[in-house]
Amino acid sequence: MRRKMKKVISLLTNRLVIIGVLILFQIAWFLILFFSLIQYAGWINAGFVVLSLFIELFIISKNGNPSYKILWLLFIGTFPVLGGMLYVMFGDKRPSRRMRRHLHHGKRAIGPRPPTESVLEQLPSRNAATGICLERCGFPMYQHTQVQYYSLADEAFPQMVEDLRRAKHYIFMEYFIISDGIMWETIKQILKNKAAKGVEVRFVYDDLGSVGCLPKRFQKELREAGVHVMGFNPFRPALSAVMNNRNHRKITVIDGYIGYTGGFNLADEYINQLKRFGHWKDTGVRLYGEGVYNLTLMCLELWNAFQETKDRCEDYQPYRYHPKPFPSDGYVQPYCNSPFENEMLAQEIYLDLLAQATRYVYIFTPYLAIDDEMQHALCAAARRGVDVRIVTPGIPDKRVVYSLTRSYYETLLRAGVRIYEYTPGFIHAKSYLVDDTIGVVGTINMDYRSLYLHMECAVLMIQCSALEKLKLDYIVTFEKSKRVTIRDCKKRRHSRLWQAILRTFSPLL
Repeated sequence: MRRKMKKVISLLTNRLVIIGVLILFQIAWFLILFFSLIQYAGWINAGFVVLSLFIELFIISKNGNPSYKILWLLFIGTFPVLGGMLYVMFGDKRPSRRMRRHLHHGKRAIGPRPPTESVLEQLPSRNAATGICLERCGFPMYQHTQVQYYSLADEAFPQMVEDLRRAKHYIFMEYFIISDGIMWETIKQILKNKAAKGVEVRFVYDDLGSVGCLPKRFQKELREAGVHVMGFNPFRPALSAVMNNRNHRKITVIDGYIGYTGGFNLADEYINQLKRFGHWKDTGVRLYGEGVYNLTLMCLELWNAFQETKDRCEDYQPYRYHPKPFPSDGYVQPYCNSPFENEMLAQEIYLDLLAQATRYVYIFTPYLAIDDEMQHALCAAARRGVDVRIVTPGIPDKRVVYSLTRSYYETLLRAGVRIYEYTPGFIHAKSYLVDDTIGVVGTINMDYRSLYLHMECAVLMIQCSALEKLKLDYIVTFEKSKRVTIRDCKKRRHSRLWQAILRTFSPLL
């Protein structure tokens, strides 16, 4: 009986539950007030109808993702008065001005970046085009960097732990999810020990991403140990569209010349110490050299957006604590995608890779919730003879999103795209490989949230030896996976209506 009471009390005092109840209360209050208002006078109702008509014309005329526009046009057309008001409050997917100002301040606070010599002229023109796009957006390409590719987070974790233990000057970390267990406990103890020895440790986590699994006394424990910690965009009990904008990046930077990124968070399922959806496949890369600087600047800009420091970017350059030259291994270009900027780089880079492919494009993605432009690019590449292969999960983590992913299969298959489902379990990796020469590994999913709403990061690699390991990983994964056929899609045709509904609401999933 006492155990049950403790569970009930724990549930009722859970932060997520409390915030959820408060938000539901606000929604109920808004709806009651709204319907009471429009019933009070007919002219008010008519005014809202006219307003909704102008909003629909505005949505049609503005630039933006077609799927997102269709969703709002459908909703406003079905509920003219309520739909128009909700669009005014939440429909504009642009982040709040306040958040945008903070992040732009973060860039200015660390001062201008030291000039770097462009290496793009050394690349073939078709590869250089992608690099030029990123460089114009503030992400230089580097040559003196070694890349280690990990086909599983299980393999990356021991090396990351070893590098963290060797840190002498500073550690920057950004992660979307943190959960108690072997992985976090190991890293936490290292961070606390390093902070006690005078190493500067900064840790950023996404507050909403970790709200259901954040360890108790998380911030207090770290701060008492000397670790600087910050929750990005704190989850508050208020109706606000800015809650959609999360920091989905996964970054570790050590002393300015060692960096990690990839799909894995700091929780045991990512290293298969906890079984949730079969075997969990996640990937990542370790950078050693100049290319880490782009990751360092991402961390500095975000930290200085919300914290007052005396940081200057030149103090964190790779050669500050590694005066010897770094070996070269192809070309690397870490970059980030942000809803707080005008450029949607994640979508542009993926589309560009599909356009330049001549032999093959291999893709790992846990979520395939694509818009018309991406679907057309995948189909067009396959129709011109490119071997396009996509690996998605065999065991889903979110059944609704899994159904949405499968809804795109038949169209892609008929165009010649090959689709595989990872039979051993859940694939959380996010990567592209094109024609043996260019690849991307990072945090960017192929869904609306990742491409348009979240802060993301990835590494563009050209002519790196790590691409050989990435290709081998694809080949091994294809063999472990089940190839999807048109016949498989026909078996699920009874769910066409459900899939159509899911695709309509895909920007919200």
